[in-house]
Amino acid sequence: MMSKVLIAYYSRKGQNYVNGDIKDLAKGNTEIIAEFIQKSVGGDLFEIDTVKEYPIDYTECTNVAKEELRQKARPELKKYLNSIDEYDTIYLGYPCWWGLPPMAVFTFLERYDFTGKTIRPFTTHEGSGFGGSISQIKKACPTASVLSGIAIHGADSAKSEAQVSEWAKKSM
Repeated sequence: MMSKVLIAYYSRKGQNYVNGDIKDLAKGNTEIIAEFIQKSVGGDLFEIDTVKEYPIDYTECTNVAKEELRQKARPELKKYLNSIDEYDTIYLGYPCWWGLPPMAVFTFLERYDFTGKTIRPFTTHEGSGFGGSISQIKKACPTASVLSGIAIHGADSAKSEAQVSEWAKKSM
């Protein structure tokens, strides 16, 4: 039986830091990677999106996100899945902010029981790679199997399809 796949991700469109400059992205880097994964292995896409919008201005956004991190906030999400019971493998995507996923990703992780699930993390970053995010995901989901992930430099997201596809198909 084929295992059922969920691709859950948080992505920031609009103003982003790209190779040292602020650029306006029509689609967030992490969303691009999530779509490459879906194209490669199938599965259901689920966007982790907050009720309270982050500021459009990149610098203001980082200030808000840094404060959420400091407070260990759990921002409310716009929508939730009824359950993750039907999924065996969860690809979990996020930009790496100060070495961690955005706090909204923890809101998502803490809502569900990941016992027996396989989590395959993917991140977009501007130089930090995964930072300390893998250990934090393992801490948030101690009963899940967290496999090695893939870290894609954000500026390279659009041209990473072959690399992402090869990684996504491993151990499927």
